[in-house]
Amino acid sequence: MTFDDLLKRAAALARPGRRAILGITGSPGAGKTTLAEHVVRKLNDDGPPWVAHVPMDGFHLADAELDRLGRRDRKGAPDTFDAAGYAALLRRLRAEENGEIVYAPGFERVLEQPLAGALPVPPTARLVVTEGNYLLLETGAWARVRPQLDEVWFCEIDEAERVRRLVARHEEFGKDHATAVAWVLGTDQRNADLVTTTRDRADVVVPNTALPAPPVP
Repeated sequence: MTFDDLLKRAAALARPGRRAILGITGSPGAGKTTLAEHVVRKLNDDGPPWVAHVPMDGFHLADAELDRLGRRDRKGAPDTFDAAGYAALLRRLRAEENGEIVYAPGFERVLEQPLAGALPVPPTARLVVTEGNYLLLETGAWARVRPQLDEVWFCEIDEAERVRRLVARHEEFGKDHATAVAWVLGTDQRNADLVTTTRDRADVVVPNTALPAPPVP
């Protein structure tokens, strides 16, 4: 499987008269965002944009709410997201009611906070690419997500490389090396182990050879 194969598969999901939603999942640091961004960019090319990108990360609970719930020390775990809100947005995107722009929340990585109404999805978008860790989780409100997705891809890379990328990402956004390593081998690893259990539910497992190289920090 190559990246071009994935592009063709993604493009084929969109059919006349309905909006399709492609999910991309995998463990933290597996390359989900990089793959999603490349798919969206390549399919849109230089023409009118018909593919939109709506990450799951916009549904992180704000730090103030995580503090109230006592969950900030494991930010990124399944119960630190608004899973029901995410599923409801996917359902709304699929419904395409009244041909309106749908505004989705984004996520500011420097602040590590969600941003309401940051991502406009115009009615001309025939394919929405969404990505996140828990698209195939079957517990709680997460079980409402998979029925809204036409197809789900699981990104799989070498474990040592995944950890290296994740440490580098945490350092890029402000953590010192020791703190970054501790977070990756603790909270992130517990989440990664959970995500790995959902691999067999994916429609496609994307090997490392088909993943675009991540941007250089």
